Amino acid sequence: MRVLLVEDEERLAEAIARGLAVEGFEVDIAHTGPDGLWRAAEGTYAAIVLDILLPGMNGFAVCRELRGRGDRTPILMLTAKQGEHDEAEALDLGADDFLRKPFSFVVLVARLHALIRRNAGAPDGLLSVGDLCIDTKRRLCCRGDVEIALTSRELDLLIALARRDGGVAAKNELLAEVWGFDFEGDHNIIEVYVRYLRNKIDKPFERGSLQTIRTLGYRLVNDTANIVTVDEPVAT
Repeated sequence: MRVLLVEDEERLAEAIARGLAVEGFEVDIAHTGPDGLWRAAEGTYAAIVLDILLPGMNGFAVCRELRGRGDRTPILMLTAKQGEHDEAEALDLGADDFLRKPFSFVVLVARLHALIRRNAGAPDGLLSVGDLCIDTKRRLCCRGDVEIALTSRELDLLIALARRDGGVAAKNELLAEVWGFDFEGDHNIIEVYVRYLRNKIDKPFERGSLQTIRTLGYRLVNDTANIVTVDEPVAT
């Protein structure tokens, strides 16, 4: 698997690249924002590891430009800054995950594998549950002929549910897959995002595909008869 690493600290970039090579990755390195943007546009990558504080063009601008061009390569953003605003901005711009420095290399590798696995989807990049269709390559969702605007996190949660082919996903499984296994925030974030998804993929179409299975978790089914919209408590 080939990844692009955009990091201006040369020693850190080389150390990360060496570690990723041991894990079986091929790594291209860029040390500036413009060079990273050019390499991302010219090459084909399984994922991009993108620092925020870059010379010439910061990581936010690089991410914004790539997403504006329709490039849906998974992006893992890095920052040495603390606080939630950077993470929120990165995700709003279309980044898929976020990691603060200093970070564990084991966590970095796990996050990369998770991003690449999520982006792989079905062999053709398409998932469907009834007339709800998800293009994991282009990061698009539609119900019939109607395109549905989802945030990156909402789409990741929907993909995680769709891949279970009607099976129940426990809250802790979804947290690990979508938010990362080391997520330390409020686990009730799952209920919040399930509600967001229902308001977008089900309620406008009078559907009940996103179901709560009390005490067990959630499932996504092709079900237009038994509409389940009540947010029941789900055990972790």
